[in-house]
Amino acid sequence: MIVPARGSPEGPPLAPVAYPEGVSRPLNVLVAPDSFGGALDSVGVARAIAAGWSRVRRDDTVVTRPMADGGEGTLAAVAAALGEAAETRDVDTTDALGRPVTATWLLVDEGRGAFVELANASGLAHLAVDERTPEAVRQASSRGAGDVIRAALDAGVESITIGLGGSATNDGGTGILRALGVRFLDATGSELPEGGAALARLDRIDAANLDPRLASTKLVIASDVSNPLAGPRGASATYGPQKGADPATVDELDAALRTYGRAIEAATGRLVADLPGAGAAGGTTAAFLGFTGAVVRPGVEVVAELVGLAAALEAADLVITGEGRADAQTLSGKAAMGVATLARPRRTPVILLTGGLGEGAEALEAAMALTLVQPIPDRPMELAAAMADTERLLADAAARVARGIGIGLSLASE
Repeated sequence: MIVPARGSPEGPPLAPVAYPEGVSRPLNVLVAPDSFGGALDSVGVARAIAAGWSRVRRDDTVVTRPMADGGEGTLAAVAAALGEAAETRDVDTTDALGRPVTATWLLVDEGRGAFVELANASGLAHLAVDERTPEAVRQASSRGAGDVIRAALDAGVESITIGLGGSATNDGGTGILRALGVRFLDATGSELPEGGAALARLDRIDAANLDPRLASTKLVIASDVSNPLAGPRGASATYGPQKGADPATVDELDAALRTYGRAIEAATGRLVADLPGAGAAGGTTAAFLGFTGAVVRPGVEVVAELVGLAAALEAADLVITGEGRADAQTLSGKAAMGVATLARPRRTPVILLTGGLGEGAEALEAAMALTLVQPIPDRPMELAAAMADTERLLADAAARVARGIGIGLSLASE
């Protein structure tokens, strides 16, 4: 029995494993994976794993709790887990380049809370690969995400959780602040144009008309990023290249964000530029820390709470998580690590299915209390071919693991 996954990827029929009577009761299996970036979101990953498992162990109860770390795909994971308890709302706004787009947010907690994913409006996924140019990242704005936040405020919510990650912007969150009433002025008092590059001319920030509702709204930033606003590990140097910045543009944007950090301090008295995580989503966290009472929490912890992961773990005999690539970065607040950490006190076995192993993967089983790290490719494959076949590979890998579990249980009974 699969809960709540529906449907099944195509795969060869497999006979159920037979167990000695009275030895092997049906298992409660919790499937809580992250997305496989560029191939399948966490909802699809969870569905494929559940379907593959149930091809072999049909009497097991498989509960899916798709996970995320606050970045792109988090909204889909939360919506899938909450079901009817989450109401989908749409906002007509603009993407990072100012083009019309419809963004989605979730009304949760019986109308008292909202979940907003920055990437849904201002994400890199809205830009074609050939649109990710130096000029585009210089001008890219997070204003669309600000429109979504304003829509949540208009709905009268008491709290807003904002998932960062997957942004196409490097504007320090100034687009969001503009949508909420803040003005960014040059030395002549003229308002600056949108985008991160224009912040090089920033002289003063006028927050007199910042939406007053923010003062009484609890804001939680879900992010797994520890980078500061600027510098060698800052937003521009670390994430600018994937958004289209060449080396010269990285230097330009980094200098602009340094100016922005000083302007925040002058306007608010808050020194936020060097705080860990201030560089998340092109410096968006710096905007929230500077002008609101937002708190920053690890994205995986926030998502775990939203989807009820702890309660699902209480009933689980076995946990299966997953991510596209397992390496040393897995230990840095990724969803798989969060799942394993929560399972550790319960001594629940945890299996990680992954698209591939990278440097540092050999340490994962010990460091994360993982029982097994299992790559899903079933033959030598080029990356593009594996990504195109991710759903089948996941289902077949889950079926193989299920059969191995069955063999182990049979041997244990002898």
